[in-house]
Amino acid sequence: MGFLSRDTLVKWAPLLVLLVLIAFFAVMEPRFLSIRNFARILIAATPALMIAVGVTFIIIMGSIDLSMEGTVSVCAVIFAFCFIWLGGTLASWAWLALPFALLVGAVLGFVNGLIHVKLKIPSFMASLAMGFVGTGLAMVMTGGDRIRIEDEAFRALLTVRWFNFPIMVYVAGLFLLIAWFIQTRTTLGRNFYAVGGGEALAHGSGLNVDRVRIMGFTLAGVFFAVGALLAVGRIGIAETATGNNFMFLSITAVVVGGTALWGGIGGVWNTLVGVLIVFVIGNGMVVIGLPGYIQDGVLGLLVILAVILSTDRKSISFVK
Repeated sequence: MGFLSRDTLVKWAPLLVLLVLIAFFAVMEPRFLSIRNFARILIAATPALMIAVGVTFIIIMGSIDLSMEGTVSVCAVIFAFCFIWLGGTLASWAWLALPFALLVGAVLGFVNGLIHVKLKIPSFMASLAMGFVGTGLAMVMTGGDRIRIEDEAFRALLTVRWFNFPIMVYVAGLFLLIAWFIQTRTTLGRNFYAVGGGEALAHGSGLNVDRVRIMGFTLAGVFFAVGALLAVGRIGIAETATGNNFMFLSITAVVVGGTALWGGIGGVWNTLVGVLIVFVIGNGMVVIGLPGYIQDGVLGLLVILAVILSTDRKSISFVK
């Protein structure tokens, strides 16, 4: 019975769900298993994966970050303006717009963390407010217009394929490995788990919890910016709506992947599985011809199930 312990079930349930979903859709529609369809799933999933990886660090600390939609929109729009202003092609100085967008993401994340920590505002309120500020800022900068990026070198993220998958999938894979390295091989990554596992204990062991939290939000901002760049690379357009829907998608993916909302449990590989679950459901339902609202309902049920599985009711006296 030890093999089927609660911890084992929580650990492997997301992967089992993913495999069952793939098998189900493959039986319903054999075309689902084609390389072309898998490429389609990964192209759709890569921007959301980067944003979900960013928010994973925050949730491991036991906080929440709801600023991603505004941050993504601002980073996308500033990137597009800088890219065009610096020459409009990666062969010119426009490549500087890429690291600059990551810097903008880091600054927004830093401000987000600073507001949360220094003003003692709950993370969900501070980040939600920052998200609205970001969306408003993007709207002011664009005036509601779309900015097109037509540089072939930048669009190669989508158009050039290696082994049947576009370059953007490999870029996301590289940043996923960087996130995993931060999570497992750095002091900062270990500190995230320490804060999420018990803030009072972390304080008692001499950890500067405020600094860890601010660095966590800053890091999340960088990954939100990577997601923004991939989102622009996918459609060739930056606009106020670039960040739309990422809040629901990313937090759903993190929770469904098995990262506990109370902190201290989970990680970026869980998030990868969660993102794949979300996008396999979305793609599979389109392939077998089911309407979108059923997809939303299934995702909602999965979130509830994931939270039930990951919550030890004996150890919590109330739900925040």
